[in-house]
Amino acid sequence: MKIICISDTHNKHEGLILPEADCIIHAGDFTDAGTKQETHSFLKWYSALPYKYKILIAGNHDFYLENNKENLKAIIPDNVYYLEDSGITIENIKIWGSPYIPGTGNWAFLKERGKAILSHWNKIPLDTNILITHGPPYGILDELDDKSQLGCINLKEKVETLKISYHVFGHVHNEYGTVKKKKTLFINSCSLDHRQRILNAPIVIISD
Repeated sequence: MKIICISDTHNKHEGLILPEADCIIHAGDFTDAGTKQETHSFLKWYSALPYKYKILIAGNHDFYLENNKENLKAIIPDNVYYLEDSGITIENIKIWGSPYIPGTGNWAFLKERGKAILSHWNKIPLDTNILITHGPPYGILDELDDKSQLGCINLKEKVETLKISYHVFGHVHNEYGTVKKKKTLFINSCSLDHRQRILNAPIVIISD
């Protein structure tokens, strides 16, 4: 199955050039202010894309989904798989998604480091093939210009116990790209660079 990975489109989704594929994954931050209008505008576009499977998680900008968890069935189009600490199996490929990132403040889907966020990572099934999180694991495609690292150490430790083939994420715009460690290909799929320009092409993966 051919899969394309995008993330952090921040309302600029219509400017993307998307290749043909069987499946598209969006790893969060599809809005900028997280409003109802932004959310519905993106979902209308996303649901109309010509892919057999459309998978989505939220990010720290996507307040509308965090604030309307009880109404998700009415918000998310029927042909979009929205994952929030949940998974699906597509053509024998087991996919798990979670929007949470470590930290404190006023962003969406924030959890304190340690026990609070680990409770989400502990839900990831051991037989996951593709993991989608909004933020990166610590030390992997997570570095800012000032060399500080935004990744989650608890996520890194959890991923090391898994045998996943692909870990797709975004959040850190200036670390777009891929790196392979052991059997896992880590994919920072940010579509916008750190100046919010559409410079990064969708990343294509093939999963059997």
